[in-house]
Amino acid sequence: MAPAARSVFFVTCARGVEPALHGEARALGLARTERQVGGVRFEGLRADAWRANLGLRTAVRVLERVARFEAKDGDQLLAGATEVPWERWLAPEGRLAVQAQSSMSALEHTQFLEQRVKDAVVDRFRARTGTRPSVDLDDPDLRIHLHLYKDRATLSLDTSGEALHKRGWRLHQGRAPLAENLAAAMLLYSEWDRRAPLVDPFAGSGTLAIEAAWLAAGIAPGSRRAFGFERWLDHDAPAFAKLRAASALEPKGKRPILLGYDLDAERVAEAQANAGHAGVGDWVRFEVADARALELKPGWNAWIASNLPYGVRVGESEDVVPLLRDFGARLRTGAQGSSLALLLGRAEHAKALGLRGLRRVPLVNGGLECELVLGIV
Repeated sequence: MAPAARSVFFVTCARGVEPALHGEARALGLARTERQVGGVRFEGLRADAWRANLGLRTAVRVLERVARFEAKDGDQLLAGATEVPWERWLAPEGRLAVQAQSSMSALEHTQFLEQRVKDAVVDRFRARTGTRPSVDLDDPDLRIHLHLYKDRATLSLDTSGEALHKRGWRLHQGRAPLAENLAAAMLLYSEWDRRAPLVDPFAGSGTLAIEAAWLAAGIAPGSRRAFGFERWLDHDAPAFAKLRAASALEPKGKRPILLGYDLDAERVAEAQANAGHAGVGDWVRFEVADARALELKPGWNAWIASNLPYGVRVGESEDVVPLLRDFGARLRTGAQGSSLALLLGRAEHAKALGLRGLRRVPLVNGGLECELVLGIV
């Protein structure tokens, strides 16, 4: 029997998260990892894509390259995409979706690019089977990704399906919730040891504390959700079932102190419900409290990790700055020695905290330019 073919994969992430994702990929044992803009490249087998989807906390999608060719015009794109054996993954009566992006290329309009790739798939099926798959942007059996750069087309299969921040535990969104994979990136950047107390003074829907619980408990981030590759014709369901079973589905290990506070009692109740649905209701405690009255127990050496209010969560900068100024003053008096991982909306927000020696990491949260500030009070 011939050995299984190796593929090139690209794991996407939010801008600024690449170093954290690269560290995760290396720790997972993925081969020939390379940090690039927007993600991490690696080489491996389909089973490695399974492991990446199950285990990478900061990833957005795992793409498997299936073709690369020159595409200076629509005809070249159509011809190149028609050569791809789509019937390996998709049934003639199946459903597909195409997503395209273009940079520094003659073909710029993504809607046209998506249409041409869709036409290529349909033409190939119609020529071979007399029938054709349909387009379904919401619930496709196969998601196809086109990246056009300097007139060079790369066609990939989206192995993930829905974006990987959708862990499957969230019952309540809250107001402007922090994406789970960005919360994981904050925790990894903070170098939290998974044993020290961790406090989120602006907990909202509880994302950071719940991600911290999953991290400490060793629960694989993808262990409770489905993936796009499970709907492909060539999917090896028994082999994947074994791999999924080996991933941690229930919390284990020593429980650190994980606390979340919020002024809104409704948000606190929603956060606790989210934690319960995530299987860590006994690991995390949420309470109604004002961050401006935060006081930690002496000797805790805690981590304070939070998505601080900005934008739609509070209002414009003139509303946020006084709150952050008061919060920063409280940190200096009630949380000395604590490590910080705080996500802020603007540069003046970090200044308002009045803290020195902070390291700043630019990030993007839901399309908004932000920065993660790290340091010790």
